[in-house]
Amino acid sequence: MASSFDKYQKRKLISSYISVVISIALVLFLLGCLGLLVINSKKVADHFKEQVVMTIYLNDTAKEVEVNQLKKSLAMADYTKEAKYVSKEEAAEFMKAETGEDFMDFVGYNPLKNSIDVYLKADYVTTEQLTEITDNLSNKAFIEEIRYDNDLVELMNDNVKKITLWVLIISGLFTLIAVLLINSSIRLAVYSKRFIIKTMQMVGATKSFIRKPFVWKSVQLGIIGAIVALIGMSIVLYYLDLTFPELELLRNTVMIIVLFVGIFFLGIVITWISTFIATQRFLNLKTDQLYY
Repeated sequence: MASSFDKYQKRKLISSYISVVISIALVLFLLGCLGLLVINSKKVADHFKEQVVMTIYLNDTAKEVEVNQLKKSLAMADYTKEAKYVSKEEAAEFMKAETGEDFMDFVGYNPLKNSIDVYLKADYVTTEQLTEITDNLSNKAFIEEIRYDNDLVELMNDNVKKITLWVLIISGLFTLIAVLLINSSIRLAVYSKRFIIKTMQMVGATKSFIRKPFVWKSVQLGIIGAIVALIGMSIVLYYLDLTFPELELLRNTVMIIVLFVGIFFLGIVITWISTFIATQRFLNLKTDQLYY
């Protein structure tokens, strides 16, 4: 009979530990994924900014020397990520592929212009910077026109600012929620042993002696939960890197290592503090208060 009861208690204890580990792992995993989002938010924003194209249309009378000089100066400019020369013939072929019709059959000639598509670095994709670049290039007589989608640039920058603000707010709230959830799981685990704590105290055990095994066990659970969370984060990060290789998510190795180490120690610190507070609370309670 006693053996069956001991087995029941052991299964109950293991079940309690598993639930605590799962709670810690899930919370830390979600917190870690949010951390990955924060770390890579600028990189994602920069990726979309660098898709904006500034097109420089050239006069038909532009000399080859002038065009080559312009291409070289653009390639060496601080604001240029990539500059690509597009001839009027290439532009016509592109439009034919897009529309499925050859517009030159109707007009009888190619009205398009030779152009240079300039992909700017993310820091220069602002209305002020683009205006300054346009003014500098417009001084060249062989440049007919410079076009870019200013409305898209303004909308993109406004959205990046809003998203960055909300990500920071959500990160703060989620960190608080993570601490509270892990704390609740630890408190429930300690609550189930409140009578054991009080019994040890009544036979003369010191508070630090009673607290030590509880804290150590919780730290062990925190370590296991953190490891599970880190494995999950690694899988997500690997999958995202395969799906979106252009974002180069694994390139920022130092920040990723710092995040992983931070999540690992966060699991230890939160469980240690939560267990310390929970055991201290029951140590300070009177015996008749344990039933409430």
